[in-house]
Amino acid sequence: MMEFRPSLSRKAAGWSFLGLGVIGLVLPFLQGFLFLALGLFVLRHQYLWAHRGMGWVESKWPGAVGKAEALETRMIERGRGARLRLRRLLGRA
Repeated sequence: MMEFRPSLSRKAAGWSFLGLGVIGLVLPFLQGFLFLALGLFVLRHQYLWAHRGMGWVESKWPGAVGKAEALETRMIERGRGARLRLRRLLGRA
């Protein structure tokens, strides 16, 4: 079952990556497929079609998707830790 997590910043980032991916399919120096996959990854909790697209990517490269999800989790935890440290620093000042 898909869990929707609406976020304007994730939508903006995901659509930007998809746009870069489309441009990258035409330009030889930009990795189009990489940006398309990254856009789908970012938008997977925003839209049903992106969730299905990630299912296709995961069937092709199951290890890569698992590593990307683990990296996302670590980045979120680091961001939370940095935010708490900043709050403590600003609260004391």
